[in-house]
Amino acid sequence: MIDDAAPADLVLRGGPVHVLDPADTRGEAIGVRSGRVLAVGSVTELEPLIGPATTVVELDGRAVLPGINDSHLHASWLGALWPHTVFGGGTPDGPLVSTDAERSAALLRAGELLASLGITSYTEPGIGPGEDAGTTGSFGSAVLDAYRALDAEGLLRARVNLLLLFGLVDGASRTEDILAGIQSARIATPHPERFRIAGVKVFGDGIPPMRSAYIHGGYVDGSHGELLIDGAHETQREANLRTVIRAAHHAGLQVAVHATGDRTIDLVVDAVRDAMAERPADLRHYLVHADMLRPTTVPELAGLGMGATLQAGIAAFTGEWAAAAFPPEVGAAPWPLPALIDGGVNATLSSDAPVLSPDWRTEIAAADRLLGPAEHPRARMHELLRRYTAVPAWQDHAEAWKGTLEPGKVADLVVLSADPDDVGPAGIPGVAVERTYLGGEVVFDASTEPVEAGA
Repeated sequence: MIDDAAPADLVLRGGPVHVLDPADTRGEAIGVRSGRVLAVGSVTELEPLIGPATTVVELDGRAVLPGINDSHLHASWLGALWPHTVFGGGTPDGPLVSTDAERSAALLRAGELLASLGITSYTEPGIGPGEDAGTTGSFGSAVLDAYRALDAEGLLRARVNLLLLFGLVDGASRTEDILAGIQSARIATPHPERFRIAGVKVFGDGIPPMRSAYIHGGYVDGSHGELLIDGAHETQREANLRTVIRAAHHAGLQVAVHATGDRTIDLVVDAVRDAMAERPADLRHYLVHADMLRPTTVPELAGLGMGATLQAGIAAFTGEWAAAAFPPEVGAAPWPLPALIDGGVNATLSSDAPVLSPDWRTEIAAADRLLGPAEHPRARMHELLRRYTAVPAWQDHAEAWKGTLEPGKVADLVVLSADPDDVGPAGIPGVAVERTYLGGEVVFDASTEPVEAGA
């Protein structure tokens, strides 16, 4: 039943509309007014919302989903590097961007690419002074300034959730620098639904294939990795990581920790538990990658309200490489998504672009392969889609206003050439993105904007 009969600004009708809410609602038409979803229902139910000024789009069987939310995507680096990716080869040496104009151009280029993929929100995971001397130029404070300037001009083509970085990307960080950054963090933004600074990114360790993830056991060479934070010995480094997590929590900042080794993951969870005991708060701290998450840790994550963001494409690409780092009788840990789903943890799927392409369709197909055969293919499809839409909205503290196509939420939509239910996860990479709406406004239309090579 449509309660509000005033005309809509926009109506899309004649194709499956997947709300992706917990009830798994599906309609065949959607109405939008003032940038928000007005209603989802049948074509007949939405007919009264069509007035003389309403734009009506005939879907002709095409499908509508909530806009895609990539919860871990380096847009500044992506825009400077594309169409190259780290795993795809061709990564140049030296600075990628050196001037304010180049930084802005990289962000705008990334925005165009993401719009062409139906991505309407993303988390930029680590921008700030820790990388002011970084070799690429893609992670320092000047990039944050570029984001603020583009937001002020209304030029961002996706909603951005940004994490501050006071240490190094994949390098040793100084505790005093991180603590000073947390104390002086300026997170207020004028348009938080468009550009929000959420908290802080901390690099806990490296990655299993390089034997730099911090683990309880040992690699084939007898080493066990170490934490990427200063300290004269392991005990001090562990204490320092706990200290920065506690400080960020007490400052009211969300903490995303790059944690791949099981020892790092357990340490982070322990630190969050202690911080929560001192100051209960719904900050939704989360693990980034979580490659070697142990099943016994899952209930703790759920109980603490923590999340995780995973990358199926990277897990698939590096699987054999990672397994070779461990003794044959040990082997690499299984991909943690099944355990996280079963344990009720808000785990998201993401690309980590430009490590790989930002194309969510290939990530969903990769996740499906890693999960194995599905007893209920449609339920599997929707589970994976929700981890690219509704669950990232939770991670962004934004589930009240984005992530699903429920009335009152922002009209961030993607129109696909076919229904995901018909093609399943394996077929989704072959489905075209035909149009992307951000707040009810078209930011990509395949009929007028050619997709850049490599997308």
